[in-house]
Amino acid sequence: MQKGIFFIGIVGAALSLMSIKYINSNDPVYYSIDELRKIYSSGDPKTWPSATIDDKTTNFQEIGPIQNPIHPEDNPFSKEKRELGKVLFFDPRLSKSKQISCASCHDPALGWGDGKPVSHGEDRQTGIRNSKSILNVAYASPLFWDGRALTLEDQARFPVKDPKEMANHVDLAVKTIKKIKGYKPLFKEAFGDDKITEDRIFKAIATFERTIVSRKSRFDKFVEGDSKQLTDQEIEGLHLFRTKGRCINCHNSSYFSDNQFHNLGLTYYKRKYEDLGLYTQTNDPKDVGKFRTPSLRDVKFTAPYMHNGLFPNLRGVLNMYNAGMPNRKLPKGYEKDETYPINSELLDVLNLNEQELQALEAFLGSISSTVFREPEPEVLPK
Repeated sequence: MQKGIFFIGIVGAALSLMSIKYINSNDPVYYSIDELRKIYSSGDPKTWPSATIDDKTTNFQEIGPIQNPIHPEDNPFSKEKRELGKVLFFDPRLSKSKQISCASCHDPALGWGDGKPVSHGEDRQTGIRNSKSILNVAYASPLFWDGRALTLEDQARFPVKDPKEMANHVDLAVKTIKKIKGYKPLFKEAFGDDKITEDRIFKAIATFERTIVSRKSRFDKFVEGDSKQLTDQEIEGLHLFRTKGRCINCHNSSYFSDNQFHNLGLTYYKRKYEDLGLYTQTNDPKDVGKFRTPSLRDVKFTAPYMHNGLFPNLRGVLNMYNAGMPNRKLPKGYEKDETYPINSELLDVLNLNEQELQALEAFLGSISSTVFREPEPEVLPK
């Protein structure tokens, strides 16, 4: 009888330990999944366990429900302007060949990306970077992987004139649109008169893009108070995301991005596929290999991942982060090379086990909602 009681006691203790999850280095308290469920779904982030924030992290904002986008004062929203921007977004006549539109690389059926490691443009030319999804682009600043544009109105011009994308001159693109009589009533409805200008074209496209926002995810509903929205595994992943996994250092705010630039060790310095990232815009040696942090909202629909589309699935990304990312030692002969890329100090070997990796991946699924899809225009203006 005593042996039986002893065996039951051991099993009970083991089950109890299984329910104890992760300890934050800044918070000497153990939490069970039930406790984490209650805390994280309280509706008050101030009650959450302390996040593991590196002292190198800047402009930190807690994760939370997505907010409505803000339209700039010099380009206020109107449904007429949005409709015009939508038509222009899907119109291939902005390109030199009249075959490539914004939607060619930002397809609503593919998570507003194109599903390719890198995109194809004019004459099937291959780019060097992955097409970022435009989901939630209203919250991004600056834009592009290398931060070359400060506003969406500015960003919309780049693909038109890029020789590997739409390969057109902006002035020629504007002239083409001016010649299409069917656009005049759309511009009049959007701007008050039918004058077609470069500024109006890109303001309309930017207005449309700002409305491509993720639907509310299960994560959003959970942290707003619905404690049943997440599974135990997803709650474990949420806690890991904010603590041991260190993801929140770069993927923070309701946008799940810090909108900053980091070198993750994927520069391919002095090798094939070299991409120097932010350095191409600043010429500052400390910016070599830095790329803007992408948002993780709807991330399960936006593969492949990284600036070069290196990883076809999320598990590959998590495995690489778990290993601390590629961390090349300074080779001989490069001691005086001021542009040799140095990995971000935020990177570290995480030592996550299989259960933890699975939990993190499950949590990333919980911040992915049903993708917002926009019906394509049935007919373009003529």
